[in-house]
Amino acid sequence: MTIFLIVLFAALVFEYINGFHDAANAIATVVSTKVLTPRQAIALAAVFNLIGALWGTAVASTIGKGLVDTSTVTMITIFSALVGAIVWDLLTWWLGLPSSSSHALIGGLCGAALASAHGNWDVLHWATTDAKGAAAGLWPKVVLPMISSPLAGFIGGAILMYLLTMLIHRLRPRIVNFVFGKLQLLSAGFMALSHGSNDAQKTMGIIALALFTGTKSGVFNALPDWLTFLRTPEFVVNKWVVVTCALTMAAGTAAGGWRIIRTMGHKMVKLQPVHGFAAETTAAGIIHLATSLGIPVSTTHVISTSIMGVGVAKRFGAVKWGLVERIIWAWVLTLPVCGLLGYLTEKLCNSFGYN
Repeated sequence: MTIFLIVLFAALVFEYINGFHDAANAIATVVSTKVLTPRQAIALAAVFNLIGALWGTAVASTIGKGLVDTSTVTMITIFSALVGAIVWDLLTWWLGLPSSSSHALIGGLCGAALASAHGNWDVLHWATTDAKGAAAGLWPKVVLPMISSPLAGFIGGAILMYLLTMLIHRLRPRIVNFVFGKLQLLSAGFMALSHGSNDAQKTMGIIALALFTGTKSGVFNALPDWLTFLRTPEFVVNKWVVVTCALTMAAGTAAGGWRIIRTMGHKMVKLQPVHGFAAETTAAGIIHLATSLGIPVSTTHVISTSIMGVGVAKRFGAVKWGLVERIIWAWVLTLPVCGLLGYLTEKLCNSFGYN
């Protein structure tokens, strides 16, 4: 039972870090355009992240049982995955780089599972089908969306910004800023809602995996009757898990994440309310679609490329491409580095007799 509590604590730490690490996803643009003050923006993001986190469990199911062979997963595997993701998130936050918490967690899980299986790569579900016959596994649920969703964000942001420019080009800047300042409140709320619905579910999936593993190994056999809800015979995300993850992410969001907010909202592209509205609406729509399909897409990737697309629609030189290069390198390195961190953490735990 002790190891489960340690894993649960690590999962909630990751969820809290995810909240302030990815807070910029929802509020960087609305802060940079000065539609809301930082405190107002964080409050808005926290509330809508909380609501979004209570929105379904399809992504949680993908994380919990769709990516690795659960028969080889132990509590130490899950702990190692979380350690890898936490270390990477803190490092990229310190550097002010908007990397993907989603891919950090997935990479850590894959690396730790590989270590648990003693290097047997078959433990990773590359491409398979779920109970309903739909595509599942790392390729359709992680790798393909990792490529397609940023492209969709970039193209979608550029197209929407171009269309809005054609629509408003005869209006006075004061009117444009007033109208889209109000509309950006809606787009920022939509973005925060979409972020919460996708990102919070990833930790729900990890906790569900821990509950499943604990039930399978008999960790919960001696629990008193009032704690029997922890014994989940199947992969289900119970309400206790949903509410806990939702509140933890909201708390993390409320703590802010100013390093990444400055990178996305001020350093990458200079934004006005119409640009913020275009970027947030594009990204939120893509993330919302991915959530409905159970795809743990990177909200960071989508909003970042949406901002880039909006910037290109202004003019190509409006985007700070040197900074973009650094961000993309962080994206490329996230999965392999976190996989290695998860693998090494698992092996280190094994060397001390923890399996």
